[in-house]
Amino acid sequence: MKVKTISRLVLSVTIAGTWPALAQNTSTPVFEEILITGGRERIERLPGSAHYIDSDQLATFAYSDVQRIAREIPGVSIQLEDGYGLRPNISIRGVTTERSSRITLLEDNVLIAPAPYAASSAYYFPTAGRFAGFEVVKGPAAITQGPYTIGGALNMISTPIPRMAQGNLLLERAEDSTYRVHATYGGYNADGFGFLVETHQWQSDGFQTIDRSNNDTGLDVEDYTVKLAWAPQDSRHKMELKLQLAQQDSNQSYLGLTDADFTADAYRRYGISDLDNINTEHEQVILRYEFNATENLRLSATAYNNEHARSWYKTEGLDLDGSTDADSLSRVGWGNIINDINQGNSRDGFTSDQLQSILDGTLDTPVGSIDVRANNREYFSRGVQFGLNLDGDIGASSHSLQAGVRLHRDEEDRLQYDSSYQQLNGALVLNDVGVLGAAGNRIQEAQALAVHVYDRIEWGNWLITPGLRYEDIELGRTRFNGGVQRDYRDGRENNVQVLLPGIGASYRVNDSLTVLGGVHKGFATPSNSPGVDEEQAINYEMGFRFSNASISTEAIWFHSDYENLLGVCTASSGTDCIIGDAFNGDAATVNGLEFLLSADLSKTSDISIPFMLTYTWIDGEFDTDVADTAFFGDVSAGDPIPYIPENQYRFSLGYETMIWGLTLSANYVDEVCVRASCSEAEQTDNSLTIDLSANYQLNDRLNIFARVENLGDESDILGRHPYGARPNKARTAAMGARMRF
Repeated sequence: MKVKTISRLVLSVTIAGTWPALAQNTSTPVFEEILITGGRERIERLPGSAHYIDSDQLATFAYSDVQRIAREIPGVSIQLEDGYGLRPNISIRGVTTERSSRITLLEDNVLIAPAPYAASSAYYFPTAGRFAGFEVVKGPAAITQGPYTIGGALNMISTPIPRMAQGNLLLERAEDSTYRVHATYGGYNADGFGFLVETHQWQSDGFQTIDRSNNDTGLDVEDYTVKLAWAPQDSRHKMELKLQLAQQDSNQSYLGLTDADFTADAYRRYGISDLDNINTEHEQVILRYEFNATENLRLSATAYNNEHARSWYKTEGLDLDGSTDADSLSRVGWGNIINDINQGNSRDGFTSDQLQSILDGTLDTPVGSIDVRANNREYFSRGVQFGLNLDGDIGASSHSLQAGVRLHRDEEDRLQYDSSYQQLNGALVLNDVGVLGAAGNRIQEAQALAVHVYDRIEWGNWLITPGLRYEDIELGRTRFNGGVQRDYRDGRENNVQVLLPGIGASYRVNDSLTVLGGVHKGFATPSNSPGVDEEQAINYEMGFRFSNASISTEAIWFHSDYENLLGVCTASSGTDCIIGDAFNGDAATVNGLEFLLSADLSKTSDISIPFMLTYTWIDGEFDTDVADTAFFGDVSAGDPIPYIPENQYRFSLGYETMIWGLTLSANYVDEVCVRASCSEAEQTDNSLTIDLSANYQLNDRLNIFARVENLGDESDILGRHPYGARPNKARTAAMGARMRF
């Protein structure tokens, strides 16, 4: 592919030493638009909720799982699926968790979901272990980062080009034959030319075991990044080209466990999922230009192109009459079969014990009875965005005006087939490969124009930030008849235009205390289903920040009043709905409290005892009765919004000297309902997970570290989607080294 060829060519040329001699460059060639918050110092003055996790915080545990990183941020909820964070389900302030489809995902302030408007489910998620920082923006400030503004935005910051020639190398070895390598090298020369080459390699055999199989449940992820830049000290111009390639091959499955099997062995995988595997490739090109026209006026332009291809070969369900028709009425998803087993129900003449025997591999099945789908999809997401930043004074007030325009297109292209198998003597036997296009042959596409204006007004002790966002979105779907010829079958479209105002304000009571509040209209793009409304909510927040030399804390109350809560059917939702269809959940209300406290408990300068507590309370519920839907279930007013825990907290306590450090963290999450009106068999477990990390500084350039995840080896049901109970990652020990040169 073009990006792969270019990336590896530039990588080889750079490493070969053809780059001019590097020297220290004392300028700061960082593109300001990459950071939404502006960094930690500016966050303290924001009249709203925002959080920034920098490289020093990330180094404490050296996680490669974004789910463990995101739990440090109040207001963030996680629906666990694979234990590695390969395709995380992240919610901010009570929005739908499923595939992180209701938050704005960005890498370096560029939309990063495979098709953010047309098919927002994040079947690609960047490798968390290669990032230098993470930002979460909520409240009125989130209107600068659409299209999903009810919960907020998660921005991941890639490794910047260092100002002087240097390299970094991380080597890590862990249980389950896991290893990780993260290497970077780059810098600027005296003429302002800079480069960065980077790779992140991650492999594991996985923490689960497949019945009667020699296949592992692990992963093989490769990332390559090249950056080229021009940013002379005496120039008003900056340019940067970023090329990024990511490949993944992982034996991940949608199939979970029945409750009884989970209790007996939480890390078991049924042999019927032996063939499940996903293979992906993601290519990114970003070209940035920044022009400092005057001391107070900065203009920027960014062109981007993301292309993503994935093929997930995985078992989907059981055709009890042996039909190979994907739309057969007798085709039953594994999620429903597992629910039948949990509740002791029979289905189509098969008792729950017989259904269990199929999962156990002790009962043979008819020819063509096991459906394995090649979920093959290709995506692109491309566009250009322009920014303007203007600083100035008007009377006694100072203004920092930000305006932006984004022209965007994206597309999801499905061309899938179903293979049919039967189970004989506990092994899967292929009966029919299937016809390409018969199990999904369609294109979903979107075009969008987004415009925002946001002003930061400082007036005495007041900081006020009025803003306005406009989205004009055209959504469409074209379906074709089965087969590669792509004969037109039908089409549909849904268009929306929306104006989203918001305002935030803060008042600095004294040098330590700031009170803040805000209100904004939030939005999430609808699907292309005709008659389905976009998701909208009026959102409020109010709170305070307090900080002095030894302690920093903030508490923010938020309220989201939904006009319509939207549910979009995907395979990962585990429901028997038509993929791509959307469902109106009608009115809903989310109330919550976010609390963050950090302090250094040490009384001496030689020792640091960092302490951090993050707590989130969320009460999310439906306000109206909704007739039984294939997505939400049978909803009654007062039912909880699925997968949003009422209480969750994380605390960490460390002991650090100039030579060594030790940190303990504990994360607690309440049980949740996985459907609106849920029984005990449709709930997860509450869970307490403890991690421990240690590091030792051998010299200025070499640091040794160790980490234990899930120290208590807890095996809790943390998810029931897509198909059955899913565990947290088993206790895993790792050790490694960080080197700087």
